[in-house]
Formats: sequence, structure tokens, C-alpha cells
Amino acid sequence: MDYPIRHLDSSDYDAIISLWSRAGLKYRPKGRDSREAMESEFARAETCFFGMFDGDTMIGVIVGTSDGRKGWINRLAVDPEYRGHGLAAHLIRAAEEFLHGLGTRVISALIEDWNTPSLSAFEKAGYEFYEDIIYGSKRSSEDD
Repeated sequence: MDYPIRHLDSSDYDAIISLWSRAGLKYRPKGRDSREAMESEFARAETCFFGMFDGDTMIGVIVGTSDGRKGWINRLAVDPEYRGHGLAAHLIRAAEEFLHGLGTRVISALIEDWNTPSLSAFEKAGYEFYEDIIYGSKRSSEDD
């Protein structure tokens, strides 16, 4: 069965949050994942939010961004009821095509180590993971 993928916008906010919850992804509703914060992200030309649908139900989502030097993919989620059918690969490909369209030549994925479904999907898509890279962040607040 073929599930359509389309660009998402602020009207899809509730469905995104619902899917992240079903998929077990943590999110920060008082910070970077608040409706207001994400509305500004939807408007950025160098950011894509793609959703995959079964009828009116969002069953997959992915976010891609470009910093002008490198593309980043994160927040990949597929509804647990739909996993194991290669749907994540279609979402990854959509985000890659968007980022390549911006002229991005290097695309990286940010995945938390506990998220084995996403790690597996990206490995199958040809991504290499490096154990000698340490991720660090500085946040304005706990909610960001």
C-alpha cells in the first residue's frame, strides 16, 4: 500500500505531537516544540516538515533543516502500528531530496541512542554512525 507524503504546516501541529507521543519520542511542549516555536519553523525556507498519511491519519513524520553548510534530519517517527514496512525510508528520502534541492551535499541525522527503530532506518538508508563524535548542546532553558 502506498501512503502519500506531503509538506506539513501549523495546522498539522496537533497530529505531529500525537504521532511523536505514539512513537515514544520525547518532546518539549513548553519550549522548542511549543505551537508558537514550531509555527516559526514551518515558515523557514530551509526547513521541511513532511508527514506520511493513511487516509486522514498521520502515520509518519520527519524534519529536515539546513544550516547552509550541512543538512540535518531529525524527529523521524513512524506510528508503531506501521513499523517494519520500510515507510521510514520514504520519509528519509523525501527529506534528503528537499535538502539536496537546497544545494546541501552532506546530510547528517540526529538520533538518540535509545531510539533503535530510527537508528535501524538510517543505517538501512546508508548512514554511517561514528562513536568518536560527542554531541553537546547549550540550552536557554530546560524546555528548549
